[in-house]
Amino acid sequence: MRTWQTLLRLFQSCKDGKSLASLHSIVLKTGLISDVFWAAKLNHLYRLYVPLTTVRRLFDETPQRTTYTWNSMLNCYCADKQYQETLSLFFHMLSFEKPDYFTVAIALKACSALRALDFGKKIHGFIKKNESIDSNLFVGSRLIEFYSKCGNLDDASHVLGDYDIPDVVLWTTLVTGYQQNGEPDEALDTFSRMVMVGGLTPDPIVLVSVVTACAQLLDLNAGKSVHGFMIRKKFGGLSLLNALLHFYAKSGSVKAGANLFSVMEEKDVISWGSMISCYAYNGYARHALELFDEMMVRGVEPNSVVVISALQACEAAHDVELGKKLHKLAVHQGFELDVMVATALIDMYMSCASPDDAVELFGRMVEKDAFSWSAILCGCVQNGLACQSMGLFKDMLCTQIQPDAVIMVKILTACAELGILQQACCLHGYLIRGGFDNSTFVGASLVEAYAKCGSLGDAIKVFERMKEKDVVIWSSMFAGYGFHGQGRELLELFYEMINSSTVSPNNVTFLSILSACSHAGLVEEATKLFNMMINDYQLIPESKHYGIMVDLLGRNGDLNHAMDIINQMPLPVHPDVWGALLGASRIHQNMEMAEVAARNVFHLDPNHAGYYILLSHMYAVDGKWDNAARVRTFVKEKQFKKVSGQSIIELRDETCSFVANDRYHPNSEQIYDAVSVIHTKMREEGYNPDLDFLQHDKEDGFMS
Repeated sequence: MRTWQTLLRLFQSCKDGKSLASLHSIVLKTGLISDVFWAAKLNHLYRLYVPLTTVRRLFDETPQRTTYTWNSMLNCYCADKQYQETLSLFFHMLSFEKPDYFTVAIALKACSALRALDFGKKIHGFIKKNESIDSNLFVGSRLIEFYSKCGNLDDASHVLGDYDIPDVVLWTTLVTGYQQNGEPDEALDTFSRMVMVGGLTPDPIVLVSVVTACAQLLDLNAGKSVHGFMIRKKFGGLSLLNALLHFYAKSGSVKAGANLFSVMEEKDVISWGSMISCYAYNGYARHALELFDEMMVRGVEPNSVVVISALQACEAAHDVELGKKLHKLAVHQGFELDVMVATALIDMYMSCASPDDAVELFGRMVEKDAFSWSAILCGCVQNGLACQSMGLFKDMLCTQIQPDAVIMVKILTACAELGILQQACCLHGYLIRGGFDNSTFVGASLVEAYAKCGSLGDAIKVFERMKEKDVVIWSSMFAGYGFHGQGRELLELFYEMINSSTVSPNNVTFLSILSACSHAGLVEEATKLFNMMINDYQLIPESKHYGIMVDLLGRNGDLNHAMDIINQMPLPVHPDVWGALLGASRIHQNMEMAEVAARNVFHLDPNHAGYYILLSHMYAVDGKWDNAARVRTFVKEKQFKKVSGQSIIELRDETCSFVANDRYHPNSEQIYDAVSVIHTKMREEGYNPDLDFLQHDKEDGFMS
């Protein structure tokens, strides 16, 4: 007995591998290695202090193995996530020892991790043959978890039904299974049956899954009911409160989330991150950034998820300087090149008009997924880098990542901006091979690309071949006719749509139609359609619709009617509307109307050089040189710059870009010689250009 007590104390004092080796030697010398109790004790200590291979060697050398010894070895493999070895050893055990409920639970956990449905069903069959194991609730919960992990929720539900009186753990496992498999309705229904039919009182663990299901459904009332239940039962716990914060963030209940956050006695990084994302995702970018600063002041170490939420707030606030500070923090924390963080950084830089920083970061990324490729491609298109986006798209096709519909739409947009017809044809072929040709979303972009690349015929063919035509594809076709100045043909197609299909026009549709009427000078038709939009379809015109009508009426000489439309606008007048009136006033040299328009547009958009230049030209043409000089001086003092026009053409498989007044182009001399020849031919054919504005541009220093 004394030897037994002494050896037990030695086992309890063993704290490292060296003392364990000495202890093992004592057990061997005393002959106790054959004793199951001491062998299991040794196995447990080896699992703590030595490699798993050594533990397995000890296991193999144990002459008499009990179920406890087998379970200990199985648990070692499972804890080390060596699930294949776990199952291999389990089936090997069946030839030597009878498993108990703990053995089966370990094996089911391995099957869950591997999603090994066939193996798991075999184990389930073994369980059904053993009444004592079959009736064990712990084994039942592991079975439900296994079937849930494998996506077999019907089988998981049947397991619950096999028990006469399932406990809270079984119900909770099934609720969690439904929630994690994207079936929140079933999760809440199961929870209701647990309370109403099972007569059980829910605990905080099941409420975490219930609140998460409410967040997936965006069911504010259900979530608030759970919150009320928590308050009545005085349930807390950080995990449950964090889940509730996430729910309020997803459902857009910023005030409720902020109130909950303010009364939480304990907060971890997940709590702070949930509240930051609550602000960031619901339009409170500055609040999100202020809370992030407070978190840092309090010494809470941010994780990658929190940094991503803060970056999204920077993106919404267009705060590139703070975004760069967050970038430095990500570098310091070591997760700058984590694919999700890097993608959030790219989105932030692109939205803040810093594409160079985004491209540089993308080039350093070791791992790139579909989301990071989408971010860089869409960002380049958004920032006017159409050529670069096409190059990146070609690079993407060389990887194993396949573009989705969103990327294809953006690439078609880039192609449309470049105006390269051959590129549009190549992309069309790729869309057919990739199975995108029946997507109306992609088809609408292809119609627009062909139209902007100068091939209205190809755009019409794509439109006519679409099996299903929604309002987006119709609107794109209308825009295509508009690009080519075919207003009459557009109107015929529009009336065909409203008379022969079930599609109703929306605001975008009328924007395309009114724009085409404006280009074609169809004043009466545009006025009729504008009234139809308001009276027949109860659509509320936006600023762009009013801007087109003002531009059309103004260019037609009906400046007073154009002003009446502005005065009757029910929404704040945007700069583009006053700019349209200013441009129309220039055409008809109406200084009184021009000055009214200029005063308003300068107030709304004080940094737009074009409006000042336009007014200066009008003063000069009208002989009001002092006024013209005053405006010119103001523009120079403010250092406003007129945006140069740019053209892109494809020449022998090479994309060539030209900027207005560019004298640094390597072929500028030949280009200007060609332009001179074209000017000469235009004059010979009777064209008489208005050089007044060109001359004033030179005087103002806006042309080199």
